[in-house]
Order: sequence, then structure tokens, then C-alpha cells
Amino acid sequence: MKVLIASNNEGKIKEFKALFARFGATVCSLKDLDLDVDVPETGTTFRENAALKAETLSHMTGMLTLADDSGLCVDALNGAPGIYSARYAGPDKNSEHNIDLLLSRLKNIPETERTAHFICVLAISQPNGPTHFAEGRCEGMITMERRGTDGFGYDPVFLLPDRNRTFAQMGHAEKNKISHRALALEQLRKNWTSWVGASK
Repeated sequence: MKVLIASNNEGKIKEFKALFARFGATVCSLKDLDLDVDVPETGTTFRENAALKAETLSHMTGMLTLADDSGLCVDALNGAPGIYSARYAGPDKNSEHNIDLLLSRLKNIPETERTAHFICVLAISQPNGPTHFAEGRCEGMITMERRGTDGFGYDPVFLLPDRNRTFAQMGHAEKNKISHRALALEQLRKNWTSWVGASK
């Protein structure tokens, strides 16, 4: 089984390759197919944006396509940055600038009130077939400053209190067992045969 990941984000692609390897599917990226496509994320929810990307690329390539839309939702900021997580500080999708802006907007918020969660919605689409969805959510806190150098995106400031480490302080193997993306993919795995097999 070959699955196209509808993303140009190298961090996400690396995680998906590791996660899909657990149940025998081969992953290819847009780069692998020499495709330079950036599907506009015009939806108002994670689910809508994931569907837009999966369905567009599936119809374009004729391949089984997986897309995700994920982001960080901070309670003290009324759920921001949410669906705008990647472009929080501007259209250039600069992770360091995004983190700087986030920490700046939380500077007067005490540690106990910096609750947040990561959410990931996966959409799996086949040409001329239905689109199915899986969702994962990971609860945590936003730190006062960056911790760790691994991971990508907001990982250096997303702390899991029960482990007292940020995602960026964990190795890939540990993160890939507990992350929002891992939880969504586990839900996808449980439904893989009925969703993908049923529409072959």
C-alpha cells in the first residue's frame, strides 16, 4: 500500500513515515512526486482544511492520499492560534516567529493558567471514493521559554506536565507514541481495513 502525504512540511512527513511503518504502508511526499502544490486552506475548521488537501491531491494524482490539519489551541487565547498555527506570525510560516509571538501574548499569564492542547485531524481520500476522518488530541501547557531542540513547530514550548518535558525534549520514538498525530493515526489504523478496503 502506497500513501501520498499531502504536505510539504518535512517534520510532518518524517513523523508520518515512522508512524505508517508500524502497519506496513509506504509513504511518499509531494516532493517525491515532483509536485509543487500548495492547496489553499480556506476552511474554517481543522476538518475542512484536511478534507480540502486530501481530496484535491487524491483527484490530482489518482492516489490514496492522507492530509492532516493540526494546530495548537491555547485556552488563555480563546483557542488561538488554532487553524492559523502555521501562519500565526505571518504567511512565511516561520516557527521561531510563531513561538516568539505566542510567548509574547502569554507573558502576563501565570504558569498554572497556560493550558493548551494540540489537535490533529486526518483526512484519508481515494479518487472516486469517500473521505474518512480521524482525530487526536494531546493536552499540555505552554512553557515560559523554549525547552529542547528536537521536534518542529511549537514543540519547544508545549509541555506535558506528567512527563515534565516538552515535545522538543523527547526523542521521536517517545513522541510518536503519545502525540496528537500518533493518536489520530492510531484511530485511522483501527479503521484502515473498513475505510480503505471498502472503497477499493
